[in-house]
Amino acid sequence: MIDVKNKSLDGMTFIDLFAGLGGFRLALESYGAKCIYSNEWDKPVQEVYYENFGDMPEGDITLVDEKSIPDHDILCAGFPCQAFSISGKQRGFEDSRGTLFFDVARIVKEKKPKVVFMENVKNFATHDGGKTLEVVKGTMEELGYTFYQKVLNAVNYGVPQKRERIYMVCFRNDLLIDDFKYPKPFKLTRHVEDFLLSDESMVEHLYVDRPDTYFNGVQDTEYSDKSIRLGIVNKGGQGERIYSIKGIAITLSAYGGGVFAKTGGYLINGKTRKLHPRECARIMGYPDTYKICKSANQAYKQFGNSVVIDVLQLITREIGVAMEGK
Repeated sequence: MIDVKNKSLDGMTFIDLFAGLGGFRLALESYGAKCIYSNEWDKPVQEVYYENFGDMPEGDITLVDEKSIPDHDILCAGFPCQAFSISGKQRGFEDSRGTLFFDVARIVKEKKPKVVFMENVKNFATHDGGKTLEVVKGTMEELGYTFYQKVLNAVNYGVPQKRERIYMVCFRNDLLIDDFKYPKPFKLTRHVEDFLLSDESMVEHLYVDRPDTYFNGVQDTEYSDKSIRLGIVNKGGQGERIYSIKGIAITLSAYGGGVFAKTGGYLINGKTRKLHPRECARIMGYPDTYKICKSANQAYKQFGNSVVIDVLQLITREIGVAMEGK
């Protein structure tokens, strides 16, 4: 998480939909905005959110009356990627029915926030030949918004993890914002080793010593802005690969098996292990003050589904620049 001195969103309010662990909330609050409503249906995630923010998110968004949601300046939504059923002939509000994006759209239609800030998986940009993204764009334009979208990789924004996501920013047309720009990439200066826990007692249970461990002879003497594969366990399938801590982390995942499931394996002090949930939290931009789920399995899943806070902060900064004087 970036230490922000700029409070460009002071006095602005936002709502946190599909809130997850509160990544959007941490990003916007760092710029001075105030969260006035949150929604998240997953019970264990709700509990972690409450632990950290003292705010229990409302449940199933499909059952929430949009009129009951407070007026707000910014709507944030990391909505799940669902397949849209699209005929290819129509676009917009009607085509989004039956998906969770429709719930975002009906709230936007009712509340008309100044900004809508959304995030989704990279494949959302190309799903169904680009038609899914066209429905979202068409819907937002139909509702009176200018639509911006771009796929950004966390590794280009100071975070040593390959995590490509599409970020969508929409401004209400009456604000006359036509010059919004996504943040420019910059050189990576931190690698996996900079995010590791120093207390061995916290990670000793994660080390794996197996006879079917094979190294490929690659020497990791140089730092890299890519993942550096050093070896495998078993047949080297997903969750069975070993990487260098002088490179970047593979994409943290909510699902998947293997001895290094969800994080990949790393060679640390001559031994191999997966990452600790706290290390996952750090690589997603969560501060060490953030309280994580006591169940490691849940924590891995939750961070695998999360957003990278640093990237959200950098986009939020650009939203603040675009909104200046509006």
